[in-house]
Amino acid sequence: MSTIERHTPGTLSWVDLMTPDLDGAMKFYGALFGWTFEVGPPELHHYTTCSVGGRRAAGIGQRPPGAAFPSVWSVYFDGEDADRIAERIRANGGQIMMGPMAVADHGRMLVASDPTGAAFGVWEPKSHTGAQAILEHGSMIWHEVNTRDHEKAADFYCRVFDLEAQKLDAPGVDYVTLHKGQKTAGGVLQMDAQWPAEVPPHWMTYFAVDDLDAALAKVEALGGKVHVPPFDTPYGRQSVVADPWGAGFTLMKPSVLPNAGG
Repeated sequence: MSTIERHTPGTLSWVDLMTPDLDGAMKFYGALFGWTFEVGPPELHHYTTCSVGGRRAAGIGQRPPGAAFPSVWSVYFDGEDADRIAERIRANGGQIMMGPMAVADHGRMLVASDPTGAAFGVWEPKSHTGAQAILEHGSMIWHEVNTRDHEKAADFYCRVFDLEAQKLDAPGVDYVTLHKGQKTAGGVLQMDAQWPAEVPPHWMTYFAVDDLDAALAKVEALGGKVHVPPFDTPYGRQSVVADPWGAGFTLMKPSVLPNAGG
């Protein structure tokens, strides 16, 4: 186990969940991943830090009553200057949905959407530097944006975060990986005709598990759903699931660890 003290700017540094049932979500994810929790103060709406082995892995927040958005996992890019990144987002066809704004002394954040409609966040770290645990059971291992125009999306993220796009040589799929120097920031997947028309562009977070079959059994026993049965890839065995409130994520038993984050 290792502890990430600081993520490379332009890579994904944090994920969090907005849920209508904070207590229920803690029970679900605690049982699934073995997470422990630190519930935040009222002034931060009890935003909860989820930890693996005493190290930050993710966050859970209470979705406001009547909110227009669904229960969802969100991703955050590490950024050294949220205001400058906001300008780049606008200049490259994205939209700012919230912020930039300060979150106590933890950092500054914004929420935006790319030109294809996928929402994402930016986190400018101060005392909170993002996930300290990655690439191990119960922590994030990969992120990808599923979109109807992967070339436009890849170009956007490259321009905003100074990334380099590399086409993945995979038959039957249009997939691009995004890189920051030696680090891999994530992937961009073209949504083809197999995707239901009502599914909007979105970011998908992958969590690592030591035993995929055992994890899937827990998901269903805890009230979640398996949307895509387990299948093998060159990088590991994976399955798309949802928690009891509909927030989707991917579980993965990796065979190869990506050089991501940190």
